[in-house]
Amino acid sequence: MSERVHPQVAASLAVRRRTPIDQAADPVAWLNATREAMVAAVPVECGPPAAGVPTSDLDADGVPCRLYRPAGSVATLVYVHGGGWVMGSVETVDAFCGRVAARSGCAVLSVEYRLAPEHPYPVPLTDVETAAAWLRRSAPGLGLAPDRLGMAGDSAGALLAIAAARRARDAGHPYGFQALIYPVVDPSMDTPSYDEMGGYGLDRASMAGAWEAFAPGERTSPDLAPLTTSLAGMPPTLVITAEYDVLRDEGEAYAAALVAAGVPTVATRYIGLNHGFARKLALFDGARTATDQVAAALRSALLEL
Repeated sequence: MSERVHPQVAASLAVRRRTPIDQAADPVAWLNATREAMVAAVPVECGPPAAGVPTSDLDADGVPCRLYRPAGSVATLVYVHGGGWVMGSVETVDAFCGRVAARSGCAVLSVEYRLAPEHPYPVPLTDVETAAAWLRRSAPGLGLAPDRLGMAGDSAGALLAIAAARRARDAGHPYGFQALIYPVVDPSMDTPSYDEMGGYGLDRASMAGAWEAFAPGERTSPDLAPLTTSLAGMPPTLVITAEYDVLRDEGEAYAAALVAAGVPTVATRYIGLNHGFARKLALFDGARTATDQVAAALRSALLEL
């Protein structure tokens, strides 16, 4: 590993149980084992849920969600978890979402969208939009403001968040804030960071497999390639990237494109860290900093109007 890689990266890579199943010979068994390993690692990687934040699991028009509701909250962040569209759940981002809610004073609605390859595009995006539409409609009854909504996600979930935010912009009810943590935005996978940073937990082969499971075939739709469409009018945005991440360059290119389109944007690269660090609050000092950065930006955008 490079001398610049944070020592916590090496420790984090040793935590996740690697499955001995041959992926090519039995892809279903491999995927199920990988999903289980991600969930099993949550206590060690992410730590306990945030204390003092009332939490409830609910049904948003058929989409399971988890709502984090700090006392007095009026604004809400819709959160879309990562995991290459094929793994991850509300459980794998539970500590992260709870901390964002606690530190921001905003509610967080974490979406349990259906996963690929069983449910490829556009099903996961449809689930996110269904949950968000339910929130807009139900917000007054919950004591939340339907006009103080943000959208956020990490990795593959960030692409779904971007697509949902763009569609909301086009429909005339834009979100007031967007947070994107090491977002996937370029299906070509043709940036220098893919060649330079493939040995730190995520590589080109893994992303190629995720793309194939999620969106086999043509990937030119703005939902899948947001750098190819107009970004004017997108919500004020926070973009977080990691130095040792194959997705670093495309995330920073997206931030630059937002700025060029006149969108208020802050981009932060976390030096020495790798893909997936932000939710791993028990392993990375930088995870707590990144989570609190999201919370502060959310509070500033939706509460300090």
